[in-house]
Amino acid sequence: MNNLKNKPTSAFLLTGTALFFTGCANISLEGRHDLARDIAASAQMQPKTLAASPFALTSFVKITAPSRPAHVYIEGDGLAWLSRTEPSLNPTPTDPIALRLAAHDNAPNVIYLARPCQYSGTTNDARCDMKYWMGSRYAPEVLRSYNTALDQLKTTHNLSGFELIGFSGGGTMAAILAGQRNDVESLRSVAGNLDHHEHSRVHDVSMLGNSLNPPQYADKLARVPQYHFIGGDDNIVPKSIYDSYASALPAQNCTSYKIVRDIGHDSGWAAVWPELLRVTPICN
Repeated sequence: MNNLKNKPTSAFLLTGTALFFTGCANISLEGRHDLARDIAASAQMQPKTLAASPFALTSFVKITAPSRPAHVYIEGDGLAWLSRTEPSLNPTPTDPIALRLAAHDNAPNVIYLARPCQYSGTTNDARCDMKYWMGSRYAPEVLRSYNTALDQLKTTHNLSGFELIGFSGGGTMAAILAGQRNDVESLRSVAGNLDHHEHSRVHDVSMLGNSLNPPQYADKLARVPQYHFIGGDDNIVPKSIYDSYASALPAQNCTSYKIVRDIGHDSGWAAVWPELLRVTPICN
């Protein structure tokens, strides 16, 4: 299930969100799995692996009100890098921030989706290609997989729609999905990389060459109620990334943001999330 390619490919070095590596790489893969299961269990969320070709996406699910929408949390890039120049051999997060947010959500229907190759591999038990946490992390086939997973969840649980919430690179995924689907009722991001082209320019790193980008869906996204939370101390995804995204939208009446003081990129969010979640995205 976790047979991931173990040969770094130099062409992927210093691409896109190269600054998203963590200092906790010494946590074992088994320990990372145990941590996720413990967080999910604390919120009565049940594990489920979704066959969404070409990936087997790991999810944790709590559904208590069928026929209503679900809050769907999408994880960040995880342990994509060990350092600025050394990619990880397995992107499973050492601290799943989006899962921690989901565990603090008291909505009746809450779903967590890991990113490709986090916790699990592919539908044919083949090895995950490292490109899916490097330059192809938002490739068209990745988005097709997520759309398949959402369609499955909607049918299985008779859900009326989705409220998407993404952390960091999961915010990229959530925004693209909101731009592709017709059943997304709202969009929220937490430290969300809403324009990875601008992010690459800001940090002077290579573009993600085979990845979709939220501004490509500007016309559709302009009509989606959305709220974006930016850490006041976040030097990885600063407010300029949101500004670039918002400036691409033809109308601004559905888009709002809040700078959360004393919060960095990947710390402090879970503690303030219940309060932030009370903010309802609306179109003015």
